[in-house]
Amino acid sequence: MSTLALLVVLLLVLVVLPLVGAVGYAVHRRPSLSNPVTAGLTTLGALTAVVALIVGAGQGR
Repeated sequence: MSTLALLVVLLLVLVVLPLVGAVGYAVHRRPSLSNPVTAGLTTLGALTAVVALIVGAGQGR
């Protein structure tokens, strides 16, 4: 695995952990968001946006 691939994986891990933590905190603070489907879709949508930004930046060389 190349160094660039390892850095991208590290970046994804460092972005996903705070993202999941923020969604968990929002679910804790707002009981109306405690539906697992809502929390899961929010996390998945934010993760998709991050991956799209990384892919877009990689193609814009």
